[in-house]
Amino acid sequence: MDNTHDKLKLKFGLVGRNISYSFSRGYFAKKFENENLNYSYVNFDLESIDDLLNAINNTPNLKGLNVTIPYKEEVIPLLDKLNKRARKIGAVNTIQFKDNKLIGYNTDYYGFKNSLSPHLKNYHKCALILGTGGASKAIAYALKKLNIEYTYVSRSKKMAVEYQYSDLDDNIITKHQIIINCTPLGTFPNIDHCPSIPYKAITKKHILFDLIYNPEQTKFLKKGHEKGATTINGLKMLELQAEKSWQIWNKP
Repeated sequence: MDNTHDKLKLKFGLVGRNISYSFSRGYFAKKFENENLNYSYVNFDLESIDDLLNAINNTPNLKGLNVTIPYKEEVIPLLDKLNKRARKIGAVNTIQFKDNKLIGYNTDYYGFKNSLSPHLKNYHKCALILGTGGASKAIAYALKKLNIEYTYVSRSKKMAVEYQYSDLDDNIITKHQIIINCTPLGTFPNIDHCPSIPYKAITKKHILFDLIYNPEQTKFLKKGHEKGATTINGLKMLELQAEKSWQIWNKP
C-alpha cells in the first residue's frame, strides 16, 4: 500500500554534478512541508549529461527539474523546446515536463535581476562578470535588460572575453562599479579562495555580487565589505529563481 502511494507521489529534482551541498533540495523539502504538499525533491548527481534521459525514464511522476553546474548549456540539445528567453540567454536552469515534452526555461535571470535592482544607483553603469559559465549568460542578459554595460573576465582568452584577470588594474575596477562573481571560487569548503582582482581599488560606490551563498560571506564579499562596498550573496537570487521555477512547473 505504502509503495503504491510513493509511486503516485509527484517528484521534482536537481540535475548537476557533485551537488550533495545543493540549496534546492533543502529549499523545496521545506516548502513542501510548510505547504503540506506530499511531494519529494531529489538530486540527480550525474557524471555526464548523457545520463539524464535515462534518469528521467527511471523516475516515475517526475514533474520538473532544476539544472545547475555544469549542465546549464549542455542540457539544451536534450530538450524538445526552449522558452524564448532561455533561447536568447543560451542557458537553462529549469525544465518543465509538459505533454511528454521537456521544455527549457531560465529563471536565474529573474532571480539575479530582482535581487540586484533594489541596490542600483544612477552611477551603476558598467559591470564586470567574472567567469563565463552557464550562470554568467543569465547575468549578462539581466544586465542588458537593466541597461548596464558589461564585460566578461576569464582566466583564458576566448570569444566575447575582453579581459583576463592579469589585465585588471585600478582603472578598470574604478570604471566598473558592479562586479559579479559567477565562478565557484570561494565556495565551501574552499573558503580561502577568491577571484584575483585589484580589491584595493574598490570603493563604497561599488556593488560586489557573489552567486555563491555558502559561506554567507565569501572572501570576495569580505574584501568588498572592508572597502565599504555594497555586498550581496546568492541566497536571495536562489530563492527568487526557485519560486519562479515552481510557478513554471505548476502552470497549465
